[in-house]
Amino acid sequence: MSAKILEQVNRKAIKGLEKSMEQVEEKMQEFIAKDGELKRKYDLLTSVKGVGKVLAISLLVYTQGFSRMDDGRKLACYCGVAPYEYRSGTSVMGRTGVSKFANKELKQVLHMAALNSVRFNAEFRLYFERKVGEEQDERHQCHA
Repeated sequence: MSAKILEQVNRKAIKGLEKSMEQVEEKMQEFIAKDGELKRKYDLLTSVKGVGKVLAISLLVYTQGFSRMDDGRKLACYCGVAPYEYRSGTSVMGRTGVSKFANKELKQVLHMAALNSVRFNAEFRLYFERKVGEEQDERHQCHA
């Protein structure tokens, strides 16, 4: 099989996947529009600068409309953005980390949203730069 044929097959597959993604997105928007409470939460989320459709829908889906957790600390832990120290009794064991049970897909979506906010929002950029000045590792600053 030649490279040209493979490229054509791949292009068709990509177009098909993109069409499927659009259909799924439409269905999600219809579902949100039908449920008044879900629509209210979606509108509230998307009113925040840096929160787009992907992040808003991801948060609503993974947290079951924010009904899955009863406080912010549990939500932050579930999202993988709440660092904590590894401890055994009174001993602190090395550096901080996030829960192994964190939702990695949601953490990834939040991380990308944070990077976009730093890129396109002056307030977030100033905050990020200030935090980077305080600590060496830039990756941790997106969770601050």
